[in-house]
Amino acid sequence: MSSEELFEFDAGYNSPVIGTDEAGRGPAAGGVFAAAVRFEKITPGLMRDLEILNDSKKLTPKKREAIYDTIKNNTCNKIVCVEVEEIEKINILNASLKAMKTACEGIIKDGNILTLVDGNKLIKNFSFPQKFVIKGDSKSASIAAASILAKVTRDRYMQKLHEEFPMYNWAKNAGYLTKEHIEAIDKYGLCKYHRPSFLRKHFAKQMTL
Repeated sequence: MSSEELFEFDAGYNSPVIGTDEAGRGPAAGGVFAAAVRFEKITPGLMRDLEILNDSKKLTPKKREAIYDTIKNNTCNKIVCVEVEEIEKINILNASLKAMKTACEGIIKDGNILTLVDGNKLIKNFSFPQKFVIKGDSKSASIAAASILAKVTRDRYMQKLHEEFPMYNWAKNAGYLTKEHIEAIDKYGLCKYHRPSFLRKHFAKQMTL
């Protein structure tokens, strides 16, 4: 969809909307991030500036970075991270939903707003109207913008963690279990930023070899 169609999707609801999305559910290291975005004023100039707006996974890192500040500076938004310790306690799905809940509640000013949640799950214990949108990051401007904020912020965070533990090359793999990352884990073991629950199958396999 074009950026214009993404904005039209949001405008199709009878109330203002907030979009929320997460980044970092799949990796075996680092926290999970979520962002919430509300476009309060949409101008032709803003739509021009965001003409490449789309699902963050469909954009190159350079393109995501190019529109990050435009989104940050022209929306009501909040970005939240749930760190590894909590992911391990409540599991990654609940951690993702908690991050989205906290982000959304941070920008909701009254109940007269609809929250559009990317995916097929609703936010738990959420007191405001909500609707999940499957593949929402390629349908809704608000969700797509939240996707960009969450993804870019997490990539920057993983770059900082990489500087602390360069042997895992998180600057390149963002914590995903690439062949290089797995080999580094086998060589150096886990660090405090790894999610042990994501590596149980790998270590179980190692035990049987």
